[in-house]
Amino acid sequence: MPNGMMPPGYRAVCLGSAAAIEDLSAFTPLEENTAEGSLMLMRLDFAEYPSSEALGQLESKLRESGVPSWPAYDHIVYADTASPSVYIAWQKGIAWMPIIIGILLVTLLPPLLGTLVWLILPQEIKDLISGLIAMGMMMLVMWLMVSLVKPLTTRERPKRIEEAKT
Repeated sequence: MPNGMMPPGYRAVCLGSAAAIEDLSAFTPLEENTAEGSLMLMRLDFAEYPSSEALGQLESKLRESGVPSWPAYDHIVYADTASPSVYIAWQKGIAWMPIIIGILLVTLLPPLLGTLVWLILPQEIKDLISGLIAMGMMMLVMWLMVSLVKPLTTRERPKRIEEAKT
């Protein structure tokens, strides 16, 4: 993926790795010491593919924050099709790494944590949660049915017609 993005004469150099998003802050000084206008590339490896909605949200948040893309490239976030990796490519203007890390924490971490928590839960608790959700949905459907049928079943008493006196 990065070699297809690299302009002629450039190459990607791995400066280190981090086990968690929070550990990426160790690379902030590296970005601060690079020259203005440098092309920066960060690769994020995940256990499973992030959703396209999460990647789109990440792209829009980075755009809203003012992170500039590489010259002649339309996007900042690129998903790798061969592995569950995401590339973030930006041009250094200011130190964008802390802003990017904050956006990553807000957009990608909650869905991944939810998936991780669901994977480590015992099967009995998963079944209990699924049952509670199903019961809540059934109660909602029953309430909707009752509220829709109630106007149809109300009976108005017919008005009593008095006999005409002759």
